[in-house]
Amino acid sequence: MRTTSQLAFPSERRWNLFRFSSPQTFYPLAGKAIPYFATAAAILTVMGVYVAFFVAPTDAQQGESYRIIFIHVGAAWMSMFVYVIMAFWAGLGLVLNTRLSGMMASALAPTGALFTFIALWTGALWGKPTWGAWWVWDARLTSELILLFLYFGFMALHAAIEDPRRADRAAAVLALVGVVNVPIIYFSVKWWNTLHQGASVSLTKAPTMAATMFTGMILVALAFWMYSIAVALARVRSIILERERGSDWVAAHIRSNG
Repeated sequence: MRTTSQLAFPSERRWNLFRFSSPQTFYPLAGKAIPYFATAAAILTVMGVYVAFFVAPTDAQQGESYRIIFIHVGAAWMSMFVYVIMAFWAGLGLVLNTRLSGMMASALAPTGALFTFIALWTGALWGKPTWGAWWVWDARLTSELILLFLYFGFMALHAAIEDPRRADRAAAVLALVGVVNVPIIYFSVKWWNTLHQGASVSLTKAPTMAATMFTGMILVALAFWMYSIAVALARVRSIILERERGSDWVAAHIRSNG
């Protein structure tokens, strides 16, 4: 039987979680989590690609060209989702002045930019056979392009300021201002008359596609999600070592790892 001193009350557990807000304690936690998320990403990718290319049927109207939807939609979702999470960490660092928050925002930005580029690139490949053009100044396409510029601006502004803490604060302001673009991307097909089709997947309605198509799309999207977490954790570990290189614990870590 445990004594009173051995019991962990909910408030104490919550308090213990705050210790991971320190780069020193978060660094090993991130290292332990990376293999799990990377493995999940690999498994989900194999499953998603198999369903997308070998199980899902051919579309009656678009033929085989529609299969790019399995990459395009997941990348577009992640481009917006990663930006919101990046802005959340940036805002948290701006308000609470926590070092790890700015590091997390910096770690997420390249991954978000990658998915935004993939969404635009695959959209162009899909648009050519569907619309007859690689690019049109459609409301959703244009706002997605602005999102890519916001990612680039965040990274460029951060790199232009030598002091990391000042860079975190300046980039955080840009990230928070840019959040307004995310709902514009999402609702653009409802607010304006655009060429881009409406959402095939909604939280309030049943999917307007075959079950196998929907399954493949969700599997690939989950794979992107797991990949984003794994890569962001790996990148933030590098950022932590770079920014904390003058601390005793980093010196001890380097010595212990050769």
